[in-house]
Amino acid sequence: MTTQKVKRKLTAILSADVKGYSRLMGEDEEWTVRTLTAYKDIIGKLVHQHQGRVVDATGDNLMAEFDSVVDAVQCALEIQEELSSRNAGLPVDRKMEFRIGINLGDVIVKGDRIYGDGVNAAARLQGLAEGGGICISGTVYDQIEGKLRLDYEFLGEKTVKNVKKPVRAYSVGTDLALSRKPGRSELPDKPSIAALPFVNMNGDPQLDYLSDGITENLITNLSKISGLFVISSNSAFTYKGKAVKVEQVGEELGVRYVLEGSVQKADNRLRISAQLIDAVSGYHIWGEQYDRDMQDIFLLQDDVTEKIIAALRVKVEKAEIERVLRKPSASLEAYDYALRGRAYLNAMTKEQNAQAQELFRVAIELDPGFAGAYVGLGWACFNAWAHLWNLDPQSLDTAVELAQKAIALDPSLPSAYRLLGECHLWKRQYDEAIGEIETAIALDPNDAENYAELSGALIWVGRQEEALAQMEKAIRLNPYYPVRYLFGLGLAQFSIQKREEAIASFKKVLTRAPDFLWARLLLVLIFVEADRMEEARAEVSEVLRIDPNFSPETLSEMVPFRDKTVMEKMTVALHKAGLGK
Repeated sequence: MTTQKVKRKLTAILSADVKGYSRLMGEDEEWTVRTLTAYKDIIGKLVHQHQGRVVDATGDNLMAEFDSVVDAVQCALEIQEELSSRNAGLPVDRKMEFRIGINLGDVIVKGDRIYGDGVNAAARLQGLAEGGGICISGTVYDQIEGKLRLDYEFLGEKTVKNVKKPVRAYSVGTDLALSRKPGRSELPDKPSIAALPFVNMNGDPQLDYLSDGITENLITNLSKISGLFVISSNSAFTYKGKAVKVEQVGEELGVRYVLEGSVQKADNRLRISAQLIDAVSGYHIWGEQYDRDMQDIFLLQDDVTEKIIAALRVKVEKAEIERVLRKPSASLEAYDYALRGRAYLNAMTKEQNAQAQELFRVAIELDPGFAGAYVGLGWACFNAWAHLWNLDPQSLDTAVELAQKAIALDPSLPSAYRLLGECHLWKRQYDEAIGEIETAIALDPNDAENYAELSGALIWVGRQEEALAQMEKAIRLNPYYPVRYLFGLGLAQFSIQKREEAIASFKKVLTRAPDFLWARLLLVLIFVEADRMEEARAEVSEVLRIDPNFSPETLSEMVPFRDKTVMEKMTVALHKAGLGK
């Protein structure tokens, strides 16, 4: 009788599960299942992109294997980065965070499944990881320590259930994910500052919107001062909840000064502590603690802003200080609703966008003169149109009306002009769009979004060199920039014939967002023009995976290029690569 030999192999095993899954299911079963499905789909695509294979994906667990340990760890980093960005706008108690364990071990292979101590160790290491974190075995650490420049913390030798020998365990720092880590920048020629998210001292996640809103408003106030260089709130908020040194922040964001603070609410009282630190020397420049009634929140924020300006000895024009000190609303309750709306607006899901609309409408009912609430509602309406959550073109017209209403109420509100400019662009009113966005920049010279929007508008009208310069400004102000900045950079590079740079940018886009359709389409065009047909056809396959019903004939409806020949060239390229007629 012949005994069949067991098939074994050495492989890198990635094991992931959801922290607090039972609690999430208990609170909202339908939302949890829907979100889990979406997140596991993202993980699966990233595994495939890193030459891995999903072995099992039952319940809230997912297991994958890789031939390369480096690929496994890089995939884990990008998984945590992508899921972190999707969790960023959610309330703390609704974030779905995965724990990831990685082991290099010998496994038994049976069909498509793998078994053995190597698998068990990966699952146990996953249990040692924090939510959003990565824990690796000593065998993995030995392979990557000299190859990947990451922060490693030795956790000791851990006794692992069903594994005979203790396993060396290391946590892997995920604060600076690979595809988003900014390069070191030279300090600007004027005082430069980053305001870190103020800490919510209450510990109640439901009050995060208040500490976050105060931080964002301070950043907005400071950014209106032309004599300052102010890092975008998007980049500043990547440090939320993380213990970092101001020297590290200064180096990573390219600024001289860092503002830190905390917020505590008790009944109708507010305690705010703030301190300004020189990130180069580590010296405290200024610090103060405020105990005020909630009704004084606007005066409190103005006082902090003025103290910072004075401490940095910045020359401020009268018009600038008037814009900074303008009271946003006559109603504290309306202001509170607007802060809540902003938190939901930042989440960018259909459901939360709808919640944001409701909150902004309540704010307007409470204070019909609250210009910022009209802008918030306008952006929510624009999102509803732009993301095809509804197909009613009236949403775009409504956004225009809301932006115009906000400007009528407060002609110094930069975000209203940017919203109006974005709407004009999609209505093919190019000159009006550029004019409105330039007004926003004049009113707020430190808002990265203004420069990113201007870059996009300039590309659509054919002013590519200027577009590239504007996107580079946006990236400098927002070093941890969103993926659309990277796409805009690639589009500008492509438009001025910097093809290899554009390919590199688009591939980075796809590392972070594998389903970014337009990055795929532009790669098809570049590859066809370079006669790299095999690569072009591979991208066409990905286009059809993303949208099986995609047709090149719909391109002209999808982007607001003034020059129609761009879309004509892409249509021809897609046909050559095997898509469509």
